[in-house]
Amino acid sequence: MGRLALAGALALLAFGIQPAAAQPDTWPARPLRLIVPFPPGGAADVIARAVAAKLGERLGQSVVVENRPGAGTIVAAQAAAQAAPDGYTLSLATNGQLAINPALHAKLPYDPVKSFAPVGLVASTAFIIAVNAASPIQTLPQLIAEAKRQPGALAFTSCGNGTTCHLTGELLKAQAGVDMLHVPFAGSVQAVTALLGNQVQVASDTVAILAPQIRAGKLRGLVVTSAQRSPVTPDVPSATEVGLPDLLAESWFGIVVPAATPPELVLRLNRELAAITQGSDVRDQFARLGVEPLQSTPEQFAKLIDSDIVKWGRVVRTAKVTAQ
Repeated sequence: MGRLALAGALALLAFGIQPAAAQPDTWPARPLRLIVPFPPGGAADVIARAVAAKLGERLGQSVVVENRPGAGTIVAAQAAAQAAPDGYTLSLATNGQLAINPALHAKLPYDPVKSFAPVGLVASTAFIIAVNAASPIQTLPQLIAEAKRQPGALAFTSCGNGTTCHLTGELLKAQAGVDMLHVPFAGSVQAVTALLGNQVQVASDTVAILAPQIRAGKLRGLVVTSAQRSPVTPDVPSATEVGLPDLLAESWFGIVVPAATPPELVLRLNRELAAITQGSDVRDQFARLGVEPLQSTPEQFAKLIDSDIVKWGRVVRTAKVTAQ
């Protein structure tokens, strides 16, 4: 179902008019599955399991988390796109999966817009540009000045080539007009370890990953990529404060379903997600992870996907990033 058709169907539902192809009132009559594009144990997996547990309670059916890592989230996206559109398969989606992968890969086994119906956002985390606490660089303007003095000499690390961590660093380079060498690692743990060991000079990663090291005094945050400071790292200035108001980047997590899923089920799931992310226990759990709970309509989520496809596609082309 196209975006316009889905929006029209949702509008009819808002006025109490049921589409002809409504799902039977017996839904859900069996357990649901939630596909997660990452292995167990990480922040995305914790977010998914928190949502799955609460959703299961609210629907009266268990929601089984199915971890499907691989190929930079492509494996999970393909599985979700090819699932039956019957309301029993959900997928945790990220901007890396839906907005960055299309720019990195000429051919994908899914279409980020046509293959899915957005249900709603559940959480997001901004990024931090950080240096080792022992570094002489104290502020982002100092980092920019040093990068301009020695083009290409400073190395910045990320959690992997083509990831949002990487492209946030590339966004900084473009916004500040500087050149730094990108040194990718296979995950955030290795990247942060490299910065702690002074193998690189700068790191770009999420608030959730870097905040513990900043609070421990091992790293120094130079900027958080949001318009306001993060409550998780209140001493780190925002992008607006450092004079780069367009240095805005976040890693978001949302729920999508196969494109032809009946609109009334999309609306039902959206209402349940909103209630879940407003709950104090989920909000507290997310806060411990360093992520912020979100609520959105399906239409708002769809617009975010569309705008991020444009934004990150531009960054990928400007930086000449390729899939590796």
